Amino acid sequence: MSKDRPYSALVHRLKTAGLRPTRQRLALAKLLFESPGGDDRHITAEQLHAEALGESVRVSLATVYNSLHQFTEAGLLREVVVEPGRSYFDTNVSDHHHFYFEDSGELQDIPGEHVQMESLPAAPAGTRVARVDVIIRLSGD
Repeated sequence: MSKDRPYSALVHRLKTAGLRPTRQRLALAKLLFESPGGDDRHITAEQLHAEALGESVRVSLATVYNSLHQFTEAGLLREVVVEPGRSYFDTNVSDHHHFYFEDSGELQDIPGEHVQMESLPAAPAGTRVARVDVIIRLSGD
């Protein structure tokens, strides 16, 4: 990618996912995917909003939520719901599960092959199992 087009990789990534690379989407994608740990981040909408404001990106919290959901629908992120009303967005979209530290609110990846299930119930008629997400909740002693 050209040095004089710093967003060209992100533009390509968004277009490939079927999203129009607006200024705000590009700014949020840069924070999500090009920050330290960008290939393995667990972030809430509120945390991303605070990062955006810290980088002088003028964006509303509603736009952050909308963008995160659009990125998720496009396959760029996974949403991890840890409890009603509390979601993290994961930049690692590979097959994996999570430890959830209830005391700190942090998530830690568990490789998919480290969780084994002998069987699953049959899916209701007309549906199929798309993915199984396991969240192991941890608390301090």
